[in-house]
Amino acid sequence: MVQPYPKFSQQFAYASSGSPMLRKAGGCLGDTTTDPVGATFEQVYNGHPFYVLWNDQFDGDPIHTKEAPTGHSKGMLAWNADGNGVVMQVSTPSWPGSGSTGHPRQTDGNTLGCVKDNDVLVSQHFFSLRLTKDDVLNVAKGLVNASVATDTTNPQIVNNGGPSEIQAVVQNLGKLSPSKSPINVMLSSGVRFISKPSKLEVPPWQMVSALLGGEPLRVASWWTRPEIPSTTAGMAPGCWDTSLGKPGDVEIATTGTWDLTPIGLQGMPEPDGNHAKVGVSTGTHPWAIFGDLNQQGSLEGKCDSSQNGRGGTFYVVENANLAESVRELLKGDRAPGLSESAQAAPRK
Repeated sequence: MVQPYPKFSQQFAYASSGSPMLRKAGGCLGDTTTDPVGATFEQVYNGHPFYVLWNDQFDGDPIHTKEAPTGHSKGMLAWNADGNGVVMQVSTPSWPGSGSTGHPRQTDGNTLGCVKDNDVLVSQHFFSLRLTKDDVLNVAKGLVNASVATDTTNPQIVNNGGPSEIQAVVQNLGKLSPSKSPINVMLSSGVRFISKPSKLEVPPWQMVSALLGGEPLRVASWWTRPEIPSTTAGMAPGCWDTSLGKPGDVEIATTGTWDLTPIGLQGMPEPDGNHAKVGVSTGTHPWAIFGDLNQQGSLEGKCDSSQNGRGGTFYVVENANLAESVRELLKGDRAPGLSESAQAAPRK
């Protein structure tokens, strides 16, 4: 229900497969069943699909907030009896906290704002993708690999069912994965899906660059202590796995531009803080990237620091218009880099 809300806004820009350039929308995100987030989530919440919701910051309802090495990941996976479904990756703490009207959330409901852990105090991102049965399986395996925070025994956030092979994978969610290997698969839509396990203790966006063949990236995330600086191509960090190859340039965006106006893209202070995790290729490929992990951690030394030691997922969308639109959004200042001489030799 709409309530008076003085702390910032849910105004939003959006893009779709039919219209891939980012553009400003009217109204507020998540307040209706016709805006992109509301329309997608309503089909799950008021429908009868099978679903999994996960969030490391549920704040006690329905599960306690989880720290490392649990995955720093948030979202919703839903599918029907045939196994076809949809995934929604979100960057918002605490939301969504219930997947069905039959199991409502008792504390904050499913609002994006007006909650203890204010989801719209800073900017966020939402990414949604239609999935085939094989895609659902691949994404579910990636969620297991990333050690996402959920509880398969709690019907408020997990309603397991449908094809037996999907059920078997979903049953393994909510546990810490022993994996040290990323998952890097192409989904039926042509969107690349990457899953980082917690035990792969490497800087996350350098990992993404390496898995994309050393593609240079510009990245905006919750960039605050312990900050990972911008890095240059050709040298892997000290905290690294040589099987990943070498990352390209990874440039940390600290400001961006929307409607000819500069915007903040770091962590706090509010209201210029950015909790979205968005990247874009600055090389030859038209890739826009939506992720779970912040550019926080370590290049060398304490390799399990912050996001290095947490799991997460990334979706790489190849679309020239979307990539150009995100590139314009992230155009601005950058974080300082680390000199080549300070980068340690690669180590497994």
